[in-house]
Amino acid sequence: MNPNNKFVITINRELGSGGRTVGRKLAEKLGVAFYDKAVIKALQERYNLSVEQIEKLKGQEQSWWAEFKRKMTLSDAEYKLNLTGIETEDIFRAEVEILRAIAKEESCVITGRSGFYIFREHPNHLSIFIQASMLSRVARVAREQNMSKEEARMTIEKIDRMRENYIQEQTGLSRYDTRNYQLVLSMDELTEDAAVDVIMEYICRMNN
Repeated sequence: MNPNNKFVITINRELGSGGRTVGRKLAEKLGVAFYDKAVIKALQERYNLSVEQIEKLKGQEQSWWAEFKRKMTLSDAEYKLNLTGIETEDIFRAEVEILRAIAKEESCVITGRSGFYIFREHPNHLSIFIQASMLSRVARVAREQNMSKEEARMTIEKIDRMRENYIQEQTGLSRYDTRNYQLVLSMDELTEDAAVDVIMEYICRMNN
């Protein structure tokens, strides 16, 4: 990946690994936009975006994404996605279109959302997987969500299954297959800032 040209970095992560924070900090370090599941869902809900509507927007205005961003006022508290009556495949297709549109317009860091698959043929893409031991993940989720360790473990196991099933269903691949990524990090002995430093060093070495 060449940071001097338009690029996209995708980060798949395990719940409780700190991967979302790493993604946000990495985007700040690189001076580019950061997108995660909450932003994509809010886009879909606020603008009722389907694949067809996205294509219509793109056809109407040459600088549609810049105008789109200008109008956005997104927050997790303001918008909640209502998926009643919407097929999972339709949601995935709309997400693919939104993410590809974002990457076409600007360099960015994207966490989750099957990014490793969506951008597998992108000419300037870095794919990262961030993981941690179950012990570390349980401790983090319990602390951040004010849960018991037993509740945290059950939550992690449930979300792990849901994410893996979703990705397998939509892509035919496993999110745990390291062949999907160029860089895999274990967070057990890394802070989020240290992980960002490792990624930045990796990018530098890629371009030496």
